[in-house]
Amino acid sequence: MNILMLSSTFPYPPSRGGTEIRTFNLLKYLQQRHQVTLVTQRHERVSDTEVEELKNWVSNLVVFPLPAEPSPGGILGKVKRFTESVAKATPPNVLYRYSPEIQAWVDAYVQAGKCDAIACEHSVNEIYVRPEFKHSVRTVVNVHSSIYGWVSNHLIMGASQNPLRDRLYLALLLARYEKRYCSKFSQIVVTTEDDRQQLLKLRSDSSIRVIPNGVDLSVFPYRQTEPAGYGLIFVGDMSAEHNIEAARFFTLEVLPKLQQRYPDTTFTIAGAKPTPEVLNFGNYPGVIVTGRVPSIVE
Repeated sequence: MNILMLSSTFPYPPSRGGTEIRTFNLLKYLQQRHQVTLVTQRHERVSDTEVEELKNWVSNLVVFPLPAEPSPGGILGKVKRFTESVAKATPPNVLYRYSPEIQAWVDAYVQAGKCDAIACEHSVNEIYVRPEFKHSVRTVVNVHSSIYGWVSNHLIMGASQNPLRDRLYLALLLARYEKRYCSKFSQIVVTTEDDRQQLLKLRSDSSIRVIPNGVDLSVFPYRQTEPAGYGLIFVGDMSAEHNIEAARFFTLEVLPKLQQRYPDTTFTIAGAKPTPEVLNFGNYPGVIVTGRVPSIVE
């Protein structure tokens, strides 16, 4: 089968983050049995070497530049972007990453009958799939995470950085957005049962399957013996607010209690782009902040 995979996020190396990990491992698996053409966007941190290495994992790699993030533009700029998003029922991050060049390429590729299926990695790529595509090819969206569910959960947990904005998004935009884009796809894939139930509330007629994230046992094999010591490791993109919050909670609330019983306990925070707050965690007893590491396994 000829599969056209759309991923605005450049999925290599897969150590960059959760989206990269899930996307890369899926394309690696699909390529074993099918011909995968990957269309992606390249940001400034992607090296020429990484582009060449990714070519080894797919039948055809098509790379477009990632548009620059919009300038803040003050309050008027924010209002303009919000108004446009509500009018188009599409979140701002989806609109700014949109590439007319990619759209033209995808349209021509589908019209020429070069693919049997389209796989969108993460919902931000749904913007390139026209509703009529599903009449000629199988269309699949790998949601990764329901945006409505994500924002709603952050509000419930008090973890939102901008509660007023997020409540407006929930009320005026996100439910409409997910309901609209889900209608374009033959099949919807999510990572959790919670996301499945969330999307079914919006589109009860949708075909939704749960494919959870897993562990590559060739990279992380079962241990034959238990390692000595009391070392704990937290891995993630340390510029992401949810990871910062998790590391903060463990450092301040959990680790001290563990150290009361096991004084030698250490907590290593490994991940790219640690913020100043994360770096400061390294001043707490037993906490080690590494930043980006060459290999989590090692």
